[in-house]
Amino acid sequence: MQTTMAVGSLAALDDVVTRGELLVVTGESDVVVLPTAAAFIGATEAAIELSVLFETSGAHVEALMHIDRSSSDEPYFATRVREADVVVLSDGSALHARSVWHETHIGEAIRDAQFVIAIGSVASVLGDTMIDPRGGAPTTGLGYRHGIVLATSASEEQLSRTRTLLGDNQILAVLGPSGVLHGDGERWRIVTGEVTATRGHEPVEL
Repeated sequence: MQTTMAVGSLAALDDVVTRGELLVVTGESDVVVLPTAAAFIGATEAAIELSVLFETSGAHVEALMHIDRSSSDEPYFATRVREADVVVLSDGSALHARSVWHETHIGEAIRDAQFVIAIGSVASVLGDTMIDPRGGAPTTGLGYRHGIVLATSASEEQLSRTRTLLGDNQILAVLGPSGVLHGDGERWRIVTGEVTATRGHEPVEL
C-alpha cells in the first residue's frame, strides 16, 4: 500500500513526526530528502532543515542534491528514492519540480515510492491535475497520485477562479500552513489543521 502525506509547512511536518501516529520514525528508518523544489530559495538550507528534523528521531537520513534535470536519470538517486522507507519532497517551486521530474528515472521512483511526504506547494505536482501558482489555473500534473487536486492557500479571488475552472468533477483540497492530508492509495482524509475540501464551490467531507 502506498502512503502519501501532504503537509502545509515544515512546522506541520515537525508536529507529525513528534506525535508519531501516522509516521513512526526510529533508528532503523531510512529517509531520503529531495530539495528539488527549493532550487531557487535555498536547496541546501531546505535539505539541512529536513534532515535535522528526522535525525532527532534517530533515523538514517540522506539528502540527494537533485535540483535540476542534469541528475534526473542518476541511477543511484533513483534507487535510493525507490527503496527508502520515507521520501520527503521539500517546499518551493511546484513548476520547477514538475519540469525536473517529468519523464525521468527519479520521477518514476517518486511515483513508485511507498511513503511520500510532500511539503507545501510541491504537493500539487503529484496529482493528475496541478494548480499553477501564478494564477490558480488547473494544468497537467505528474499523475503520481490520484483522486484529488492539491493546492496551497491563495487569495479568495484566486481560489474561486480555481474552483470554477475545475468544475464539479474534481475535489480540490487547499492546505493551510498547519494542514495535513493522508492518502492510502484508495482515499484521502484530512488529519488535522487548516484544510478546505470542495467540489466546485461546495464543501465536501474527506
